[in-house]
Amino acid sequence: MHRKSIDVWVGLFVLLGALSLLFLALKAGNMSSISFSKTYSITGRFDNIGGLKPQSPVKSAGVVVGRVGEISFDDKTFQALVRLDLNPAYKFPKDSSLKILTSGLLGEQYIGLEAGGDTNNLVDGDRITRTQSAAVLEDLINQFIYSKAADGKDSSK
Repeated sequence: MHRKSIDVWVGLFVLLGALSLLFLALKAGNMSSISFSKTYSITGRFDNIGGLKPQSPVKSAGVVVGRVGEISFDDKTFQALVRLDLNPAYKFPKDSSLKILTSGLLGEQYIGLEAGGDTNNLVDGDRITRTQSAAVLEDLINQFIYSKAADGKDSSK
């Protein structure tokens, strides 16, 4: 009887460990945010999406209003095509804009949705044309270095 009780406790411990590993794997893969609720899709084109990934949040005023659904490459315009799945509880004007932003200095990237002033709202399948690509840290550092180097040349005259 004592042996059976130990086997049950060991089994529960192993099951709890497996569930913990599953939870951590879903959190690390940003898969815990998957939901099967009804959404409406909009798309946007970007020159550079940086490290944006599917299931990244779409935020407006700091509130998560949707998720990045799919990212593809258009070989005719050489731009990234990003599909956003938005919660139908949130309606946005047709002239809204999209920006790829970063949480903190080196945090995860997300899409910021800035509402416009149009009286008509976005519907499923609409495309937002006003987009701003991701700021690439290496490009910003290079611009800073080259501007400092140019300032140094001008002051030597």
